[in-house]
Amino acid sequence: MLRGMSSSSAWLPGRRPDGLGRLRWPELDDPRPVLLLPLGSTEQHGPHLPLDTDTRIAKAIAAAVATRLRGLLVAPALHYGASGEHAGFPGTLSLGTAALELALVELVRSADDTAAGVVLINGHGGNAAAIHGATRLLAAEGRRVLAWTPRTVVATAARGSGLAGDLHAGRVETSLLLHLAPELVRLEAAARGPSPTTADLVRHGVLPLSPSGVLGDPAGASADEGAALLDAFVTDAVAAIRSWPGYAQPPGVAPADPAGPRPR
Repeated sequence: MLRGMSSSSAWLPGRRPDGLGRLRWPELDDPRPVLLLPLGSTEQHGPHLPLDTDTRIAKAIAAAVATRLRGLLVAPALHYGASGEHAGFPGTLSLGTAALELALVELVRSADDTAAGVVLINGHGGNAAAIHGATRLLAAEGRRVLAWTPRTVVATAARGSGLAGDLHAGRVETSLLLHLAPELVRLEAAARGPSPTTADLVRHGVLPLSPSGVLGDPAGASADEGAALLDAFVTDAVAAIRSWPGYAQPPGVAPADPAGPRPR
């Protein structure tokens, strides 16, 4: 392991470079960051949303979290996940659960030379089983790893906003994309789809249940709602990281800044 090759590091807890991928290795000097690894997918999102919807959302959450807490650095996103339930739709590219679990284990292990810990920012529900298996093994190995998912925030929003049954490419994701990338949303092509149970979705996959690929109803989506949802996701993720022992006590990483993001 080679460290200390540069007299001044481009990576410092109080500075926020664009992300790990833009740095050179000598710039990753001590103190080591905690990496945020966005996890997405490349899969159908109905006739109105882009295939990289989940990845865009995960990247946006990670980028915003990194501006609210010190000591974090965003890693390049993983654009492929476990998307077997979307088989049959052109554009869906899936690693599958077993391959994704193995990839996550190896990525976090290899981060030993780079980071004080790794936070997985998940943007695709189908990745959950792989993340669970990977984090269980990595924790048993003594590695600092945390998995965060927006599931709790979405469930809370659903109770108060009539979003129950909004499983895929419905109002939540459409609102988020209207906020993040409105030029990629084709509202004129959006159509309501069924709201099956999770059990039916697992049993049958999406295509037999919804030929359009939509599970829920995009009606009522707005950029303002997307901005509010994103802020709720980021706030929840920040709280989870603040309370995670792997962030509170990693060697050489500054603690959370109680004043929030500093002026740039």
